Amino acid sequence: MKKLLLSSIIIIIGITFLGRLSYLQIFNFSPDLLDDPSIKLVYDYPERGYIYDRNGKLLVANDPAYDVMVIPREVRSLDTLEFCKLLNIDKEKFNKELNRARVYSPRLPSVVVPQLSKEDYARLQEKMRHYPGFFIQKRSLRYYDTKSAANVLGYISEVNERDMAKNPHYIQGELTGRIGVEKVYDHILRGRKGKKHIQKDRFNRDIGPYKDGILDSLPEQGKEIHITIDKLLQEYGERLMHGKRGGIVAIEPSTGEILSMISGPTYEPSLLVGRERSRNYSKLHYDSISKPLFDRSISFEKAPGSPFKTLNALVALQEGVISPSTTVGCSNGFYIGRSKKGCHCGGGKRNMNSGIYKSCNAYFVSVYRKIYEAFPSSSEGHQAWAKHMKSFGLGQYLGSDLHTGRKGRIPTKAMYDKWYPNNSWTATTLYSNAIGQGEVAATPLQLANMTAAIANRGHFYTPHVLKKVNGKDIENPKFTEPRYTTINKEHFEPVIQGMADVYKKGTAQYIQIPDIEIAGKTGTVENFMKIDSVKTQLTDNSVFVAFAPVDNPKIAIAVYIENGYYGGRYAGHIASLMIEKYLKGKITRKDMEQRMLTRTLEREYAKPYSGEEFKINEYDWSQDAIEPKPETSSK
Repeated sequence: MKKLLLSSIIIIIGITFLGRLSYLQIFNFSPDLLDDPSIKLVYDYPERGYIYDRNGKLLVANDPAYDVMVIPREVRSLDTLEFCKLLNIDKEKFNKELNRARVYSPRLPSVVVPQLSKEDYARLQEKMRHYPGFFIQKRSLRYYDTKSAANVLGYISEVNERDMAKNPHYIQGELTGRIGVEKVYDHILRGRKGKKHIQKDRFNRDIGPYKDGILDSLPEQGKEIHITIDKLLQEYGERLMHGKRGGIVAIEPSTGEILSMISGPTYEPSLLVGRERSRNYSKLHYDSISKPLFDRSISFEKAPGSPFKTLNALVALQEGVISPSTTVGCSNGFYIGRSKKGCHCGGGKRNMNSGIYKSCNAYFVSVYRKIYEAFPSSSEGHQAWAKHMKSFGLGQYLGSDLHTGRKGRIPTKAMYDKWYPNNSWTATTLYSNAIGQGEVAATPLQLANMTAAIANRGHFYTPHVLKKVNGKDIENPKFTEPRYTTINKEHFEPVIQGMADVYKKGTAQYIQIPDIEIAGKTGTVENFMKIDSVKTQLTDNSVFVAFAPVDNPKIAIAVYIENGYYGGRYAGHIASLMIEKYLKGKITRKDMEQRMLTRTLEREYAKPYSGEEFKINEYDWSQDAIEPKPETSSK
């Protein structure tokens, strides 16, 4: 009996050991396997997902590329100079990359020379067998079917140590999205890499898959996405921005989909692909004058100027302190204490309609004061005013799916309490906020979103750039549910009528589009800069917001041009052309188009002007017909 028991125990232990060994050999993959010099792990990178525009036009695809890889523990003595010459790399850089690979892992593959061309790959493929430890691995790089939208699309680059610490699935040499769509939707576009375990013989030659490939996995291709950008509109807008600095954002009001998002100056996205990527990036990064990597469409926060007057009108109507027929007298300006501030509307009696289409500063300063005076204290008045403004998405992040941006500024009570102790500030102290100057600031994206909210008569959808994934519409309630402002719907019509009259008989009457009803607002923003520690007035910034058609809006747009003179000038012309391009698919006003395509503001940017010199005109605009004097903030 004892012999039988002992035999049974021995058999059970034996079976257990055999089972465990079989599992480890056949089914399980342990990191210890990588210590076996006869097995090489090769990653099979998937193709990154394609990117299309809203109409199915290709924006980004892939091109094949090849990386020279190294497994440090397998490297034997070699003629470094000859190998470096073969790879077209200097010895110092080669040694640096080899040491980096050893630090990362002596047994895992690392990139030594990334992104070989097809020609280099064909030349090197047969010679690599003479250099143990080195091999060539195929991957794909981005191919751009457009020269535009670099700020929207973003770019990809090799992961760094910080990336690998955050995401354990990354390995050295892998690529990841850095900004724009490539970054935000990297998890969709990247796909999943596959693995191959290659058995090697005693001469270090590949002899086939290890265990017949039972441990291998296939790569999973990245998903294709459609973004909301209109490729043709984006390309056209960037052409119009040639030689100009600023931002343009166009939104479809009924959905919040971003139709174009333009930053100028910009760069071609293909510059950040291939072996020249690092060098090109450095040139762009250290261009501190033009700042092409700075996305002015979502990060350029400046005073909004006169388009902000439309919101003050809406707040005043909501608070019941005026009606559309309330009039204010303008004597070509208004007084703050004994100081007269300027206005260029021509003077006379102004109601809401003429106040908007003539952009009367005196009218809106009076309206702004009435808002505050309706409350027991300036603090309460300001808090009510600020709440209304923030309901339009100003002074806060909109929650879009864009990779970065600024939140603009709606000044707070705490800020003014700090500046003016003992509650000594009033609406008169803050009068510049009435006309979009002062402490308020907004980005082009926020101005476009504000305009979309007006076009929708009181609500907007969170702006976004993702439209479809693998052909299916996104169903994210964050982007499909409306966000309502604090203004009742009935108050929008008189303001919209004033904006429509801006085109019919106001400050934009000379840039009308045939057969399209437009509501818009020009803006001329004072522009100051410290030059040699002296506050210097430069040429005004040009601002324009609009939506069209008035009764069934398909596009809302904001254009902000640095040093662009008054609102109806550069910003107004560019907005008008882009609206026509989007709604008609063609341009009927060829003379205006030619001027915007060829005229630049490079002279303004090369030499700042101050004092009266800012009025110097580099172009005779009489060809556009005689325009009225521009509206402006107090000067």
